[in-house]
Amino acid sequence: MDIIPAIDLKGGKCVRLYQGDYSKETVFSVDPVATALKWQEQGASRLHLVDLDGAAAGEVRNTKAIEDIVKNTSLEVELGGGIRRTDVVEQLIKLGVKRVILGTVAVEQIELTKRIIKRFGEAIVVGIDARDSYVTTHGWMKISTMTVLDLSQAMAAIGARRIIYTDVKRDGTLTEPNYETTAELVNKLKIPVVASGGISSIEHIRKLAALGVEGVIIGKALYTGDIDLKEALAIS
Repeated sequence: MDIIPAIDLKGGKCVRLYQGDYSKETVFSVDPVATALKWQEQGASRLHLVDLDGAAAGEVRNTKAIEDIVKNTSLEVELGGGIRRTDVVEQLIKLGVKRVILGTVAVEQIELTKRIIKRFGEAIVVGIDARDSYVTTHGWMKISTMTVLDLSQAMAAIGARRIIYTDVKRDGTLTEPNYETTAELVNKLKIPVVASGGISSIEHIRKLAALGVEGVIIGKALYTGDIDLKEALAIS
């Protein structure tokens, strides 16, 4: 199972939001590269990177920080946040980003998403962020009429290789993951599921592993020390 540390970028800094609320941010570091190197030194091989400014604006904004992390670490970077065009996906892959995460575009432009998946294959991940089972878009600020399961099944049907499921209401809360929805996705989809949101203990990781997820994304709990990355990696 993949244990993936997360860095959320806002204004070039490493931050964490509470329940996806942009007005409730905590700055954990002003040096994203140093933070990425810290996770690399502790054994991480992959990094989950979110451009929060990009997610809200609809275009990648923290380009320098993204480039610096890709160039100065050996981590396989997966990036989401405001990526809604084919040419941007291509540019990011050429830059060295290993996986590009599509979110809002998967809800609003399914045919474009299908073309992007067909062209870039394994490099594309669909990120499904939700509140109360309904998918959120535009940096978690809008709620769509699609449910997590409906969108997940639609994405699998058009060739998506994997999805990342985040319960936004639990994200940054240090409570617990949404086991029920995660289990439903694992059981009903034939593609891998990566879990995110509310993971704040080693026991949470073990329970998610037992459900059959491909990986877990850990954010705030690493920064607060609730989870030790080396201990988490030992589970995988």
